[in-house]
Amino acid sequence: MSAEDVVVLVDSIEAAGIDVWLDGGWAVDAALESQTRPHDDLDLVVELRNVARLQEALEDRGYLLAGGAPPKSFEMTDSEGRQVDVHPVAFSDSGDGVNLMDSGREWIYPAAGFSGTGRVLDRYVLCLAPEVQILCHAGYEPHRASYDDVWALSRRFGIAVPDAHRRSRETYPLREE
Repeated sequence: MSAEDVVVLVDSIEAAGIDVWLDGGWAVDAALESQTRPHDDLDLVVELRNVARLQEALEDRGYLLAGGAPPKSFEMTDSEGRQVDVHPVAFSDSGDGVNLMDSGREWIYPAAGFSGTGRVLDRYVLCLAPEVQILCHAGYEPHRASYDDVWALSRRFGIAVPDAHRRSRETYPLREE
């Protein structure tokens, strides 16, 4: 999923009147305003009531449902192998985004997380705020890309690093910038 692909998709989704927030690796790069690594997919957070319209917008660009189904997270891919992972949320009265996970548990995106903005190429985008991006990386042993993402956000925005990422420093020493 190239930066150009991201911009084209976000443009077409917003043209359909749908707000989406970048999540995952592209959200990190948007917040940093620089692509730090290649990405296999694009993670989007969208309000549950807009999922059908989002699916239509993606289908218009050649994407088809490849796995999962609303109201839980799902994946759509195109014939070129590009993948969009969609994370639907229902907003609570406090503004938190509630995502129903496959396990039946709820993942809560804190309301403050929806205030993030960033840039992909020269295009400003909505993305999860850096603090929430780091929160999304907590609770599991990180892989290399996750580790690098968390440390890059931490350094740029002065955010504390989750314990699992601190413990992984021996496995993944910090890359030079």
